[in-house]
Parts: sequence; C-alpha cells; structure tokens
Amino acid sequence: MKPRIYFDNSATTRVDEKVLEAMIPFFRDTFGNASSIHTFGQEARAAVEDSRRAMADLLGADTREIVFTSGGTESDNAALWGAYRPGHHVITTRIEHPAILATCKALQSAGAEVTYVPVDSSGRVDPAEIAASITDQTKLISVMHANNETGVIQPIEEIAALAHDHGIVFHTDAVQSAGKITVNVRALGVDLLSMSGHKIHGPKGIGVLYVRKGTKLTPFMTGGSHERKRRAGTENVPAIVGLGAAARLALDRLPEMTTRVAGLRDRLERQIRERIPGVRTNGTVESRLPNIANLSFEGLEGEAMVIAMDLEGIAISTGSACASGSLEPSHVLIAMGLRPEVVQGSLRFSLAYHNTEQEVESVLSTLTRVTERLRRLSGRVYA
Repeated sequence: MKPRIYFDNSATTRVDEKVLEAMIPFFRDTFGNASSIHTFGQEARAAVEDSRRAMADLLGADTREIVFTSGGTESDNAALWGAYRPGHHVITTRIEHPAILATCKALQSAGAEVTYVPVDSSGRVDPAEIAASITDQTKLISVMHANNETGVIQPIEEIAALAHDHGIVFHTDAVQSAGKITVNVRALGVDLLSMSGHKIHGPKGIGVLYVRKGTKLTPFMTGGSHERKRRAGTENVPAIVGLGAAARLALDRLPEMTTRVAGLRDRLERQIRERIPGVRTNGTVESRLPNIANLSFEGLEGEAMVIAMDLEGIAISTGSACASGSLEPSHVLIAMGLRPEVVQGSLRFSLAYHNTEQEVESVLSTLTRVTERLRRLSGRVYA
C-alpha cells in the first residue's frame, strides 16, 4: 500500500514523537496533582511551570500572563465572555473562526451589540472599517491573527493600536499563526490571545489564553484557585507538558517553516496552476501563513474532490474542520465576495514541518489525474 499523505494540518497536526516522549512519564510515574504540597504534587507543579515558561518564550510573554485552557475554543470563549460587560459593544469580523462567531452570537443573546466588519477581496480587514465601527460603548475588539481557511494575516498591530487609542480591550485568535510565524504579544500589542496545542504537533485538549498584565478578565470557569484564580480545574499535567514540548519545537522550527515549508507550499500551488487549467488562488499571497494554500477549481465540487483524493490516500479539505458536515458554503470566501460556484470548488492544502518534497510531487500527480477524471465525468473539458 502507498503511504498516506496528510495535507490537512490546519485542522490538526500529528503529535510529534518528542512531544509524546515528554508526556508519557506524566501518565505513569509523575502523576501527582499539581496543587498538592507533597513531592508527587510538587514534581507535577514543576513540570507545569516549565511548560508555562516554554509557552511564554514562544509568545514573547511573561509566565504570569499564561493561562492553560482546554484548547482554542475555550480560550476564545474565556477571552470574550471574560472581557464583556452588560451593555458593551463588541467588534469582530465576518471571517472569524466559529469559536468567535458563535460566541459573539451568544453575547448578542445576552444583550451585547456586535458589529461584524467586512473584509476586502484579498481577505484582509481594513483598520479603517474597524475605526468607523467604534462607538462610546465599544469595549472589546476581536480580530483573528491569521485566517484558518486562507492563511491571510491581518494587520493586528495597527488594529490593536487603534483599540488602545480608544481604551478598548483587544483580543486575537492566533490558533493558526502561533508556531507558524513569529507571534510576539508585545510587538502585536494585544491584551488577549488564544492558541491551541494540537495545531503545533502537541496533544488535543490543551491550549493557552494569554492575558496581558493589568487586563481585567472575569474567570470563565469558577471553582478552585488554579491558574492564579483565572481558570478553575485540576491541571491536565500530561497535556500541559506536551504543549510545552511542542512550543519548544515550534520555536526552534520557525526559520524552517518560513523557508522550507513555505517553499513546498509555493511549489505545490505553482505546479497546480501550471498543470491544471481553471485554478485560482483565494486570498492575498503577499501576507499569509507559510503553510496554507486555498485554491478554487473551476467546474468542480470541493467535497467530491476531497473524497476522491481521500480514496487515493491523500487528506485535504474544503476549509475549516469545525464547519465540516455543514451544507453552508465557506463564510470566509463568501465574505471575500467570491461567486458561489468559485466557493463550491475551493480546496485548502495545509502543510506542516514533517511534509516532504516527495509528498508534494505525489499530491500534484494524483490531483492532476483526479481533476481530469472528475471534469471528464461532468462533461467539462479544459484546454
């Protein structure tokens, strides 16, 4: 059997062997509760704080600003609900992850006024649109750092500065960008930032919320005094250790992500457009993550292509895994103004550190063959 190829790393990544090795002892040997004062507990506490330092190093933060959560969705919820107060106005964008959009809808049900700012045809948010939406009641702005479907990077520094000029708390969802490009909370100027372990070769079920010192945040989960009283619940020590190991690997691999992995992505994208007619790139190529390419194939249906490629042992996607199974077209591509037929034929290819040149060539040859077959079956011929 041919080895399977995984090009859906924006949905999740495989756990790195070094991460797994770091975690195993904390299931079997060092299993203490990190809040216990005996030796078992203090060994676990030391491991948690070591991982907190690794996360702080990855994000350019202070260790006291790192809060461990169950993942990106909890971090997003904790940020928005924690910063919101009754009667506040919230600003976000139309291309956010469902974890933000669904939470904003819940905030609206709780009495918030929410403005959903549009993006341009390249998938970028115009800070002027944010500025025009600010009112005297605006107390929270949330704009993702990089989009999970297109990889387009947003002008976070400019928007954060704009927010602070008006005394507004600023949050960014950096689940896709952290570990792929340099994410420094000081340089970005953010008050709150979300990230998730399973996007950087760590385990699922663990994430981080960065909370800038001095930012007022009501605890999203209450109970014990864990995480400096900011997130109650016994710490998931093995997952936290895994996240710390993944953060160290991600920091070490950043140069290779922006060179080798970006080169693989560029070669894949370029060769697809050269070999297959009727293909367009969605989103700007000037400012995007190094591992994502979103392409539309004229006259084809994205889900049919995903299934056909899967039968060939290759995993790709039509967009966000959190929207998988939905009959609705991509809200991101719709917000960019793409025609419905273009959105319907869109595919996301997302690479990671472990992908190789041989895999890129295999995907290219298989995709070319699959595309020709599906177009032939549909009666469409492209020169």
